[in-house]
Amino acid sequence: MIPVTRRFVVANGALAAGGTVVGFNSMGALADVAAEIDQFVKGPPVKPQPVKRISAHVFMIQAPDGFPTPENQGLMSNVTFVIGEKGVIVVDTGASLQIAEMALRQLKTVTDKPVVGVVNTHYHGDHWLGNQALVEAYGDDLPRYAHRGTRLAIEGAQGAFWHEAMIKWTNEATLGTRIVPPNIDVDHGYVLSLGDVHLKIHHYGKAHTPSDIIVEVVEDGVMCVGDVLMDRRIANMDDGSYPGTFSTLDSLVEHSHTQIWLPAHGNAGPGVLAWHRTLFEGIYQSCLDAVRQGIPLEGALAHALQDERVSSRAKETRGWDKNIGKYVSLAYLEAEQALF
Repeated sequence: MIPVTRRFVVANGALAAGGTVVGFNSMGALADVAAEIDQFVKGPPVKPQPVKRISAHVFMIQAPDGFPTPENQGLMSNVTFVIGEKGVIVVDTGASLQIAEMALRQLKTVTDKPVVGVVNTHYHGDHWLGNQALVEAYGDDLPRYAHRGTRLAIEGAQGAFWHEAMIKWTNEATLGTRIVPPNIDVDHGYVLSLGDVHLKIHHYGKAHTPSDIIVEVVEDGVMCVGDVLMDRRIANMDDGSYPGTFSTLDSLVEHSHTQIWLPAHGNAGPGVLAWHRTLFEGIYQSCLDAVRQGIPLEGALAHALQDERVSSRAKETRGWDKNIGKYVSLAYLEAEQALF
């Protein structure tokens, strides 16, 4: 049976008005019309969120939740503004048109400078689905920077998956959002200048995804780490690597003078790296130990929870009960590969 959603009702109404009534056997026609309906059916606006000042040039709208729901309308990822003499660069634009529209309204409370560029740190949809609002406000030619791998993923299956998934997870609150990919490929060492402040791009291989870029706001000692680090939340590691994450973090420390770690989920601060790394090391090292002892995958979670670095995080980490088993399993499989 076709679910009765807002798109279904509007699509049937539109076709009926045109003289053709859509029945439950007309799924193909309905899907085509639903795709067109998305262009003008729009979810509700997102409630304003405060803009927090992180440093001299860096401001952030912090998402209050770590996972998308109908109640939060997909507001699960922080939106960051770097404000310089030449304008504003937005690092990660949120999970929908509506979120980014709210972010732009809130940006005007702290500056009247225009947005001159967007950076998408990776291809998970809560970091780029808001690109549309920026393009509608500042034109199709607005520079949208990302790693080539991120751009290709958004232009392909990942883009379509995240677009539809966010509609589903939010009960259609993100309707009206369309896929607007990055348009400029950047890689390690690329520098963006806003005159008095510079954004340096870091990429050290597979960490949270194969194509993460991390944005260093050089003059402020702020590192916008996307999802390579999180605060009080377990990072999705389906596309990532535990050893790759550790290697990336080592390189960031070695090649920068970071004072503030600004994740896309949670609070910014000097202690984010230590919090996240301690948890990940506890998970991965306990899995290495389990493999060496011949403990099967089914016993890996119990073994990991014996590690104080892991168990001590349970009460304070969003999404713990639903996700810790999965992330231990991923670590175990990667530990097997590393040892064999």
